[in-house]
Amino acid sequence: MDRQAFEALRAKPEPVILAIESSCDETSAAVVAGRTVKSLAISSQIEIHRRFGGVVPEVASRNHTLAVNDVTEQALKEANLGFFDLDAVAVTYGAGLAGALLVGVTYAKTVAMALDIPLIAVDHIKGHVAANYLHSDLTPPFVCLIVSGGHTVLCEVRDYDDFRLLGTTLDDAAGEAFDKVARCLGLPYPGGPEIDRLAREGKPSFALPRMLKQEHDLNFSYSGLKTAVINLLHTAQQRGEEVNKADLCASFQAAALDVLVEKSMQACRRTGLKKLAVAGGVSANSYLREHLRAAAAKAGVRLFIPPALYCTDNAAMIGAEAGCLLAKGQGLADETLTAQPSLRLRFGENT
Repeated sequence: MDRQAFEALRAKPEPVILAIESSCDETSAAVVAGRTVKSLAISSQIEIHRRFGGVVPEVASRNHTLAVNDVTEQALKEANLGFFDLDAVAVTYGAGLAGALLVGVTYAKTVAMALDIPLIAVDHIKGHVAANYLHSDLTPPFVCLIVSGGHTVLCEVRDYDDFRLLGTTLDDAAGEAFDKVARCLGLPYPGGPEIDRLAREGKPSFALPRMLKQEHDLNFSYSGLKTAVINLLHTAQQRGEEVNKADLCASFQAAALDVLVEKSMQACRRTGLKKLAVAGGVSANSYLREHLRAAAAKAGVRLFIPPALYCTDNAAMIGAEAGCLLAKGQGLADETLTAQPSLRLRFGENT
């Protein structure tokens, strides 16, 4: 579709968008109109990859190929719509696994070209942020905590397409630390939910470091915390002692997440903003949600956290971000669109 037709579509109040997400191990399709999710279909590969202890890229790509058409048909059926009712197609083009992304991009391009409707390219991480717009009245400006397997970022969202970096991890992302600690404890994939589950059965009885707690510093560090857990386990093994996994999970989770809560509140104070949104897979963690709610209520900050279904990878969030891009006249792609596995979140000037 040419630019003129794309601009004409912007005038439509709530364009109906088919969104496709295949960046890692979830194949998902959704139909989104404005801030309303008309349908959401997800085909999970967790049980497939669990036997390997993590995601195998080639296996993920193969299973995306098998599932993408089925989840799309399921999403359209649940929305009571057909292909010709669609106004646009949106797809995650980065970041993620190269082969997995290519499955979704190729499928979305095919649908858009066949129907002669716009193709909208979506940044996966901005999709996570946009999950907060679904079924809510959140509008910029607000502070956003992005916390996932690859990102731990505090930013000020000044407009839908204008992010200012406030702080980031200096080494590991929080979700990455969760995954590594879970593997050290012999917990099944995915490790984050397993740590969350076990932590509810234990007590934070182990003294673990909380890194970069300074008031003036909004950055994060998780390498030292991860190393402290590994050293604790090695020492116990050498002494022939058994570590209470539930207590260690509770201790690790508190050390990892309390800093996120504290610095999110610091960011709100520093910017003067009274709205905080949380994005990314780790935002599904029960400890983080509970403690953010308590801290936000005490500080008079309005907290936005998507329902758990929209926290992990899903196509609804991709449709939400596509709607934001369309409203701004951005994101239009053509048949040359390809996967960008190392796509990085872009920030505006820190002014």
